[in-house]
Amino acid sequence: MTSTPDALVDPAAWLAAASISPEVAELRPDYRCVLVTAIGLEPGPSDEVSDALLSEAEQSARAEIGDGRVEELGHVAAWREAFRAFGAKPQRTRNSAEALLRRVADGLPRTNRLADAYNAVSVRCQVPLGGENLRAYDGPLRLVRATGEEEFGTLASGEQAVEHPDAGEVVWRDDAGVTCRRWNWRQGHRTRLTDDTADAIFICDVLDVEPGDAPARAEQVRDALVDALRRVGPNASIESRIVAATPAEDDDGPR
Repeated sequence: MTSTPDALVDPAAWLAAASISPEVAELRPDYRCVLVTAIGLEPGPSDEVSDALLSEAEQSARAEIGDGRVEELGHVAAWREAFRAFGAKPQRTRNSAEALLRRVADGLPRTNRLADAYNAVSVRCQVPLGGENLRAYDGPLRLVRATGEEEFGTLASGEQAVEHPDAGEVVWRDDAGVTCRRWNWRQGHRTRLTDDTADAIFICDVLDVEPGDAPARAEQVRDALVDALRRVGPNASIESRIVAATPAEDDDGPR
């Protein structure tokens, strides 16, 4: 049974325990992870505020893509390269930002207040970004290369099922198992956001587009996400941390 770690009463302490393994850092030393916790959000179905966030994101993305192709966008291309580095085929398993950007032409889905908010930031900033139920986590969040023995809870034909990642695959996990496969491809069932989630963790993955620009891009994404969360949850308590792939690089610690 999944337990709620005591550290969750102190989001800053839980964020401080998050880590990126050296094996992942070797793949992409430029990688930065933006982590944002929000306690006391106002969950619920999509509304005027979350719809406005998505509409703004759609307009921005359409202007950015123009007559070009989504896979030619700088950060999308960088993630395609990162996926190939650990053996994934980006044409078959697209990163979450590319999957959303490909839906902009026909309109982004309206899911719920929280999903709408982080999807809007993902599209506007062209970065993979996911939201999960903080209270469903068991132990600290960490990014590792899988052994292939870890469990990943998902749904198959509407029923709960267990999969195992490929050996060497980049995955997010906690003490109970894998929470997201292939870096930012598919989130697990156990930690998913629902219409009732009030305490959440948001995970955003940033790579260089131009050499050395990931730290600044990570700060921009963090600020955009915090702003979006304030719009859908003005009374929420928010903490953030930017984690670098290599210990010697910038890690601004909890804020």
